[in-house]
Amino acid sequence: QVQLVETGGGLVQTGGSLTLSCAASGFTFSNYAMAWFRQAPGKEREFVARTTWTAVTAYADFVAGRFTISRDNARSTAYLQMDNLKPEDTAIYYCAASTTISRLPSLYGYWGRGTQVTVSA
Repeated sequence: QVQLVETGGGLVQTGGSLTLSCAASGFTFSNYAMAWFRQAPGKEREFVARTTWTAVTAYADFVAGRFTISRDNARSTAYLQMDNLKPEDTAIYYCAASTTISRLPSLYGYWGRGTQVTVSA
């Protein structure tokens, strides 16, 4: 049974930091690209960052050097370190897994349930 479980969300002030974790099970984690997406109220789900199985990373333009995605294959866990958070970063953050390297949500077959990140002004 495939599971992706996100943790680490919460309420933080503008300029603060959070680290999200995504614990994976039920599939061979090291063979999958991992990504983070987010969805704010009334908006579509959007790509945030991804790391390939060889830890090559890519980021959305709005990240602008503030976020870092990483992975620990031994722990089957992906991370998203978020610094200098802004109110517009408020959203539910989801991790996802795919055998394809992509920024498109439709190409990710495994999803977690999400974790809420709220940034106060």
